[in-house]
Amino acid sequence: MKKTIVTRHRVGNFDTWLKGHQDRLDIFGPAMSGLKTFQDANDPNSVVMVIEVTDMDKFEAILKDPSNDTLKKKHTVLEPITLSMQVEP
Repeated sequence: MKKTIVTRHRVGNFDTWLKGHQDRLDIFGPAMSGLKTFQDANDPNSVVMVIEVTDMDKFEAILKDPSNDTLKKKHTVLEPITLSMQVEP
């Protein structure tokens, strides 16, 4: 079942992070069907992604996979990464 996930985190350098867009598509592609990227208006190094996740277990495994730490460092991703999930009232 598809779920809409919102992720938020800071980056060390927005331009460097943005150049990694294709890497994010490649890594998360097997677990998603769509990705939208946002930059906070008041903090250029704070980013939000709205992701249409098709396989939540696979998505979480990708997030936790230590082999992706190299790309996080390359793209200047700073922890923590906050995940928010859509809820139905």
